[in-house]
Order: sequence, then structure tokens, then C-alpha cells
Amino acid sequence: MKITITGATGFVGTNLQNYLKTSHELNSMSVRYEPNQRFEIKDDAIIHLSGKAHDLKKVSNPQDYYEANFELTKQLFDTFLISEASVFIFMSTVKAVADEVKGILNEDEIPNPKTHYGIAKHQAEQYILNKKLSERKRVYILRPCMIHGPGNKGNLNLLYQLVSKGLPWPLGSFDNERSFLSIENLCFVVKELLENTSIPSGVYQVSDDDSLSTNQLIQLLGNSLNKKNKILNISSSWIKGVAKLGDYLHLPLNSERLQKLTENYVVSNQKIVAAIGKPLPIQSKEGLLKTFQSFKK
Repeated sequence: MKITITGATGFVGTNLQNYLKTSHELNSMSVRYEPNQRFEIKDDAIIHLSGKAHDLKKVSNPQDYYEANFELTKQLFDTFLISEASVFIFMSTVKAVADEVKGILNEDEIPNPKTHYGIAKHQAEQYILNKKLSERKRVYILRPCMIHGPGNKGNLNLLYQLVSKGLPWPLGSFDNERSFLSIENLCFVVKELLENTSIPSGVYQVSDDDSLSTNQLIQLLGNSLNKKNKILNISSSWIKGVAKLGDYLHLPLNSERLQKLTENYVVSNQKIVAAIGKPLPIQSKEGLLKTFQSFKK
């Protein structure tokens, strides 16, 4: 199968290319939104990864999210509809549904995104879902949760730096549970969607099978570094006050980062696992340990 990948130089794109390169012919396509532009797609499938990621520093222009994540997606999907390509995979996000989760998030949840990032992704989803498909075309909207893996430089890397330096974890009083997604499991899902024509079009959440608390994550980090864990149970209200101060002083700990580190965000993957008919290749702890090992290099 010949596949066009947008956003191929990013974290997901780089790993996906390495995963698919032995079984498929891959073409990287550099795209950015321009009014009234048209694309030409000659391959069998389009994997649309390109977009504007969530900005923790909140310095981005809101319009950038709608252009990169909604308008550009519309243009590419319209191209797909009139092309000979048979598969379109759009990388959305669980944030297109909810910023906070009570219980377990599944695909039946009524979307209520709160950020420009999530709203723009949701608008793109709605545009795709409202278009009629020919029988030979398949369309998949993937909603991954927090993705990690070798080369990832996000919040997990910050946790690693803290534990590796022997610093105590001050957020032990926060009792939470959240889902993660190994890049290997995400690549496995994408490959199955490309190759298994029996998987119906639709929206699929993607996460590892098991969820973990942040305290469990710290313990796992300590084990990977052969360091004794130091978890402090400092008052959560005091910590939230420090985070609010960090919003103004641009400290490493701010309100949004605190939420990401301590929030409850459990995502169900039952729909995608059932559709594929195969178990995911690696478990959550195994994937996280691979990520932690990569930080040592």
C-alpha cells in the first residue's frame, strides 16, 4: 500500500514511519493551511498527523488552532473524497471530547471540549463524520490519550528529571488514575486499520489497557533508575496555590501542568481492541519502562 503521511517529522510521524517502512511505501507530505489551496493525493491512504499541538505556555493565537487543526483537515479530507485513495486516518485527541473525566471516557461521551485545541479538533471530527462516503472508502478518527515513547520530551521527561536527581515527589496527596498510550501500541493500531478492511469506519479512542496513578508512575520511574522513591504528602491546597503562582512567574509548575500530572483521566480502549480482534502488543508498564530507558541516552 502506498501511504501519504502529513506531519511525518513529528514524534508520532517519525515512529510511525519506522514502524511501517518495511511493509508499505511511504511518502511524507509537508502541509500548512493556506486559504483556497488544493492538494493532489495519488496514494492509497492518507494518515493526517499534521496540526498544532496544545500550547502549555498559552502564547499561541487561537486562530492558529482552527486553521491548523480544522481548516487544513477540511482541505485534506475534501481531497481524499475526490481521490482514488481508500483510507483516511485523522489523528484527533481525547481533548476533543473532554478536558476532565469522571469515571471512564468512552466514544459515547457527548463532546464538550474546553480549549481552542480541543474545539478545533472536534470541529474537524464533525466535518469528517458529516460527509457521505463511497462504499470503497474507509475513514478512521483516532483519539489518543497521552502518548509516550522513545524521543518524547513531554511531562514524563520532567518527572524523569526529578526522580533521577533524587528530588522528592511533592504531589503524593493527589490520588488519581490516568491512561497512557505507548507509541508502539498506537503504531500497531494504525497498521491494523490500514490493512484490515473489515474494521468499520468511525471514531476510536486509543490507550494502553491499564491506567496508573501518578504515584505509581513515580515508583516505576524509581525502579527503572534503581533509586528509592521519595513521595511527600504535602497539602493539595498548598500545592495548588504554588501552581497558581507559577502561572504568573512562569515556573516549571503551573496550574495546567499540575492538572496534567494529577488529573483523573481514564480512557477506554475496548472499542478499538474489539474491532481489531487482537490484543495490543505491550502493556502500559512495559511501554513506560521503554520510554524511561530512552531518557538515559
